[in-house]
Amino acid sequence: MLLDTASLYFRAFFGIPEKITAPDGTPVNAVRGLLDFIARLVTDYRPDQLLACLDADWRPAFRVELLPSYKEHRLADAATGAETVPPTLAAQVPIIVEVLDALGIAHVGVPGFEADDVIGTLAVAHTGPVDVVTGDRDLFQLVNDDREVRILYTARGVGKHEVVDESVVTAKYGIPGSAYAAFATLRGDPSDGLPGVAGVGDKTAATLINRFDDIENLVAAAHDPGSDLSPTVRRKLLDADDYLRVAGDVVAVRTDVPIPDIDFALPGAPADRLVLDALTERWGLGGSMNRVLSALTAQDQAGEPA
Repeated sequence: MLLDTASLYFRAFFGIPEKITAPDGTPVNAVRGLLDFIARLVTDYRPDQLLACLDADWRPAFRVELLPSYKEHRLADAATGAETVPPTLAAQVPIIVEVLDALGIAHVGVPGFEADDVIGTLAVAHTGPVDVVTGDRDLFQLVNDDREVRILYTARGVGKHEVVDESVVTAKYGIPGSAYAAFATLRGDPSDGLPGVAGVGDKTAATLINRFDDIENLVAAAHDPGSDLSPTVRRKLLDADDYLRVAGDVVAVRTDVPIPDIDFALPGAPADRLVLDALTERWGLGGSMNRVLSALTAQDQAGEPA
């Protein structure tokens, strides 16, 4: 099980009141929410391996060089490249990392890459079933029934998440799962600063991808006067030519990230109980911590996952 950790703690932060605080008044809604999410996911799915994937670089240079608008609207400071994050959430991220360490839950972020790229690399490399937990549709491109890679999509909440496989992608968008990145490139995504092709929505994008398979073939057809593209669609594609020639490499999740050699095994007991107890007391994690520990203990006693 691969966690898109920022997706989860952002959801916890905005979904749980900030009045959930530590004894000293510090908000810990994101910390407690993430712990509750992990407890529920471990209980429901019984993974034998779990990795919290982190954004070591939320706006990688290789994507920005190709498409300067990539996540540009989220910049808090153009000079430093810092992301706009509520201060009361930013203060909780180091606590989350400390708690994961004390629990013994593996986490990793790789300099120069987003969590999506870490997830993509591990999902492709792993030989067994993989569940990716995220609220980000971009990761639908990883869905692969043959390799048993699916998405636990949390857009409506972890408790109401949707299990997304290739049939779900096809039912939602009318395309094969493997074509989702090309589909997203055409449609665009304002939340990531991807303009898409003006005038091309979901239905047109799906029609074009099903006809031409990928962006490269579609661009070639737009430049071919003999192709059977309508004049209107051809003009839209040609107007977006510069974007289309680079956007595919921006949208595509990388699968070649150098992942450090770490143990992803789900712990049956905390890595450091003394530190964990101190963190639990200091930050008032009580019930949330108990639920995680109960889930880990139950998983350890259950042995091999079903």
